[in-house]
Amino acid sequence: MKRLLWIVPLVLIVAVLLFVAYLKLALPDVGPAPDLNVEITPERVERGRYLANHVMACADCHSMRDFSKYSGPVKGQPFVGGGEEFTEEFGLPGNFYPDNLTPFHLGDWTDGEIFRAITSGVSKDGKALFPAMPYPLYNQADKEDIYAVIAYLRTLPATENTVKASEAKFPVSLLINTMPMEYSHPRKPDIQNVTEYGRYMATIAGCVDCHTPMEKGELLLEEAFTGGREFPMPGGLVKTSNITPDNETGIGMWTEEMFVTRFKAFGDSSYVPHDVDISKDFNTLMPWMLYADMKETDLKAIYAFLRTLEPVKKQVVKFSPKE
Repeated sequence: MKRLLWIVPLVLIVAVLLFVAYLKLALPDVGPAPDLNVEITPERVERGRYLANHVMACADCHSMRDFSKYSGPVKGQPFVGGGEEFTEEFGLPGNFYPDNLTPFHLGDWTDGEIFRAITSGVSKDGKALFPAMPYPLYNQADKEDIYAVIAYLRTLPATENTVKASEAKFPVSLLINTMPMEYSHPRKPDIQNVTEYGRYMATIAGCVDCHTPMEKGELLLEEAFTGGREFPMPGGLVKTSNITPDNETGIGMWTEEMFVTRFKAFGDSSYVPHDVDISKDFNTLMPWMLYADMKETDLKAIYAFLRTLEPVKKQVVKFSPKE
């Protein structure tokens, strides 16, 4: 009996150590980076420029932004030389620093390693990326669109900037290795299938990532698109909008023209919506200036998709100033 008293705890300790070793040494297990050599053509580079800057909005996180101005427009050129800090203050389980995506950092990465990082969440050195980098969404992108982004990144001038290493807090520092996933090989819907094409564009544009509440570092996907995700800003707490087609609390009363016009208005970087009072320190992380150059056909398709969502009545107080 006495022997059992110490054997049971020992077995439990060994089991825990084996589990930790599995998480640290056997994962992430998404396979090797694919053997790719992406041909750089003008058409691919242009498509990649459009996707990276105005749909997937890579510059949103991988560039420094000027939050002394509304919506934090990207500072200077070129884009993607390393970005803002995403820390515990944002409700994240650690401190994460978006990398430099120019050849200064990616120059010794293979095309396959970049592809794996974007779609599966595994870095060149085999380490898992935290999905603040939305690879679960990019995992649903057509491979040709990812090739286009890679081709575009290869053409950028090198920007010298070494970014700090991201650090996840325990236990996420272990669990992060379970998050990467094998690429799902989706196909982009035909543009004539407007709602499905809109779903595709909304996915790679990351709409669900911000317009879904988060708890303990995880999106509450059962409340997808209902808004309410919190972002601490210098002047107070910003919450994202409900973009389901509810007539009272969402975008149910918005016409297609109103939806497109809202985005296109930010083509003028000095534009501020009439219902925003910057003097009261309101600001937003929504990268309006990047999305402003999204094609009207793509915006209309996203609108058509959002109209298919179940309307959810959820009032969101979009800004609570600091006391």
